[in-house]
This record gives sequence, C-alpha cells and structure tokens, in this order.
Amino acid sequence: MHVAIVHNAIPPDALASDQDTLVQVETVLDALRQLGHEVSILPCTLNLEALSESLQRLRPDAVFNLVESMAGSDRLQYLVPGVLDALRVPYTGARTDSLFVTVDKLLAKQYLRGAGLPTPDWQTLPPARGLQIPRSEPGGPHAIPLNGTVGGASFPGQRKYIIKTITEHASYGLDDDVVFDFQDVGDIQQRLRAASSRLGRPCFAEQFIAGREFNLSVLAASPDCDAAVASTTAACEVLPAAEIDFSGFPAGKPHVVGYRAKWDAESFEFQHTPRTFDFARTDAELLRRLAELARQCWTVFNLNGYARVDFRVDESGRPWILEVNANPCLSPDAGFAAALQRAGIPFEQAIARILQDIR
Repeated sequence: MHVAIVHNAIPPDALASDQDTLVQVETVLDALRQLGHEVSILPCTLNLEALSESLQRLRPDAVFNLVESMAGSDRLQYLVPGVLDALRVPYTGARTDSLFVTVDKLLAKQYLRGAGLPTPDWQTLPPARGLQIPRSEPGGPHAIPLNGTVGGASFPGQRKYIIKTITEHASYGLDDDVVFDFQDVGDIQQRLRAASSRLGRPCFAEQFIAGREFNLSVLAASPDCDAAVASTTAACEVLPAAEIDFSGFPAGKPHVVGYRAKWDAESFEFQHTPRTFDFARTDAELLRRLAELARQCWTVFNLNGYARVDFRVDESGRPWILEVNANPCLSPDAGFAAALQRAGIPFEQAIARILQDIR
C-alpha cells in the first residue's frame, strides 16, 4: 500500500510542542516501512489547493494524518481531513466532524454533558456576537455556568478554577498561575480577559478538580477480534490507565501537567510528573469506571484509529472527563506509546490497526 504521511509544516523556530510533530513523522514512517508499505511524506500549510494538487499527483492509497495545527492554530487542524473527504482519499484517525468538535474544548464539553458524561463546570466570557449556547435549567443537575453565572451542581463546594485555552492543546499556556481561588464572577472574567490577551487565544475557566489525574489511551479493535464486537461503534480497546504522580511537588504547588512538564526536560515539573501504571487493588473499580468512560467517549465522538481521554478524579473518587484528544501524540516517549508497551502491543502492530480503521 502507498501511504502518504501528511503533517503540518514546521518552521525552524517552532515551539518544542510543534517540533515534536517531526518526531512523530519519523516514528510512523519507520513503522509503516517495517509493515511493508511504500511511504511518502507531505508537509502542508494553509495552501489547501497545493495540498490537493500534491495528493492528486501522488495518488496514495491512504493518508496517515499527523496534522496537529494549521497556521499556528490547533483550531484549524480539521481543514486537512476536509480536503481528504472532498478528494475521497481514505485517512487515519478522527473524521473531520469529530476533530472539529473535540479540538474545541467547550463544544466537546457540551457533547459530554449532552451524553450525560461527567465534565467539570466552566465559565466563559460573554460572546461579543454569534450563537448563544443554550443553558440547562438553572440549578439543574447539568447546570452550565455561562456568561455571568457560576454553577456548582456537579461538584458542590468547589472553590478553585483553572484557566485554559479553548482550542489549543499540548498544555499551551498552562503554568502555576492558571489555578486560582474563586472570588466572584467578575474576578473570573477579569482573569479570562487578561489570559486571552496574554496568550492571544480565547480562554475559559474550568472548575479545578483537586485530586488525581489519569489518561487512558484507546486503540481501534484488532481486526481478528470477535465479529460481534467489530460490528459495533465501540469496536475499540482501552489500554491500561496511566496516572500522573505529583508526589514530588512541594506543598501549595498546583497539581497540573503544564507546558514545562510536557516539553522542558530540564524543568522541575518535567522531572517530577512521572506516569505510573501500577495501582492498588482498591483502585480496581475506579479503573473499570475510567475505562468505561473512555469507551463511551469513543462512541459519543465517533472516533477512529486511536484517541486519548484525560481525567481528574476528585477526593470522593468520582471521575471527571477533562478533554478528548482525537489524534494524540505518537512520539516514542508520549503516553500513547507507553500505554501500548504496558499492554504488550508492539508499536508497529498499533500502527497497522490504526491504518486498518480508516473510512
């Protein structure tokens, strides 16, 4: 099979989180060649006409989609699958609509709430124009705190919030200052305006779950699995849960996997946020619940190939879905590769399963 690896073009001065895309390209390239495929590499920009012409010239049997951003914005990554849909070229990973929804954390949270899945309450700035997201009944079990109201129905007594960008991933903009004690709505909105201005990206505030942090990777089901399972929309395998160990953090330091923890190997945060796959027997029911929620996310967002779901677990043991990453990082040192190793699945076999799950 001729597979074209399509990725966003990376400038020499790009951030470490963007440079990592090139590591993924080399890793997937090696795996595809080991599987016996002919491989082309095609970097792309917002010149979608040039991308279309290149694809029509190459005529690949499939595209392995490693596009994580366009023109410096994660929000635009759905454009490439849109081009592939128009050209009727099969491709790996999430479909255009799934990427459009999951890359927008607020839109994804709306889907989670609509499906009855647990996600923390949040607060946004009032929109200057455009669509107004409908609210649930005030004070109801899924009250959505928007535009001047603060809910708490989902986690009573929560007094901390964390500020995040709405559409950027890879912990963009996350540091210790983004976690703060709730004062009032005016304070939250002032912080949101300041953060949005500083980062050059729209931001929102989410209730901070001061507990444990987990991420679960999900892989398309093996083609030799039971036929009844393979025919379902949830034909996926949830890989072993990983927990981030914050025990090395000093008292008072927020338990957050920020940008330094992910991308600065020399930083304190990077060196003191190891992942662990080892759990006590008492965690068995929690791990089962996390796996079930990850499987439900796969179905709700109609995911393909592979994904990762990030969770926090509050002090009462209740899990909360933070984000759904529809095309997670495939670098050798990333969480997905670590989960594959823990599950005993060779990386090349995982790449084969991702490639076989194209539509």
